[in-house]
Amino acid sequence: MLLVCMRTVLVTGGAGYLGCVLVPKLLAHNRVVVFDAMWFGREALDSAIAAVDGAANATVVEGDIRDTKRVEALFAEHSIDAVIHLAAVSNDPCSDLDADLTRSVNLEGTNTVMRLAKQFGVKRFVNASSASVYGIKADPNVTEELLLEPLTLYAKYKAETEDTLNSLIGDDFCGVSLRAATVCGYSPRLRLDLTINILTYHALTRGEIRVFGGDQMRPNIHIQDLTDFY
Repeated sequence: MLLVCMRTVLVTGGAGYLGCVLVPKLLAHNRVVVFDAMWFGREALDSAIAAVDGAANATVVEGDIRDTKRVEALFAEHSIDAVIHLAAVSNDPCSDLDADLTRSVNLEGTNTVMRLAKQFGVKRFVNASSASVYGIKADPNVTEELLLEPLTLYAKYKAETEDTLNSLIGDDFCGVSLRAATVCGYSPRLRLDLTINILTYHALTRGEIRVFGGDQMRPNIHIQDLTDFY
């Protein structure tokens, strides 16, 4: 008889825009623990999980990554093999609303999750960074070799947590930061503050779209492609 040993993957922020698409995909081959503060509810995630095979392999835990004892207990309770860290105050406008909150979540909370992951023997850590860490470049093609010049709080803390993760990497702890482009596409936990999603929404509801400027260049990636990559 063939025995298949399933990995256990922790997805922080797994009830959000990306998580509601990613978690059902992970459940095809993994046990998944979702840890999320549920600021926007959990109904979208619950529905997405219920719709796929492997739903029984999902554990959803409500909690805040800023609560060190809660995160520590989470790692102690579950034998986590890998972490996909999505939890954050997302995007520039939201981050600018409350600088202290953004720092406590995006920097301090993220650093806590990273350090505890290594402490509890997690083998692989995937950190959701952002292409915004590059700032605004005159170069026509932005590559990984270019200097990081974050311009906003959101981008600044994304860059700093990359440094934290890099400092923890060793033979027993593999870490990677993924600098994704701006995401677009449908999710059960839909966001309508993203450029292509806004234009699509306006096309469907108004029958027209309005383009401001028109000379800007911005990278975009579809949510299905990004979650496949994760």
